[in-house]
Amino acid sequence: MTKTKNAILISVIIFSLFSCAPGDVRYETTQAGFWMGLWHGVISLFTFIISLFNENVAIYEVNNNGNWYNFGFILGISIFFGGGSKGTCRK
Repeated sequence: MTKTKNAILISVIIFSLFSCAPGDVRYETTQAGFWMGLWHGVISLFTFIISLFNENVAIYEVNNNGNWYNFGFILGISIFFGGGSKGTCRK
């Protein structure tokens, strides 16, 4: 029973992570802003891996509003990968 629950939970997490991946058709009419840039930065590792096998998935949303999307994207990458703080820690 717990294996089934774990499989369902993992499936829900995967589907929710990639439901808002860059290159979505909804950005043909509207531009992605700060919050979408932040989200795309957080999921950038996963979208990169998927983009290696699927040409319809992109890492970066081309139709964005400019500097705010870029700031959110870089901030999201920094949050996910830990920024530069790991390089300053002593061992």
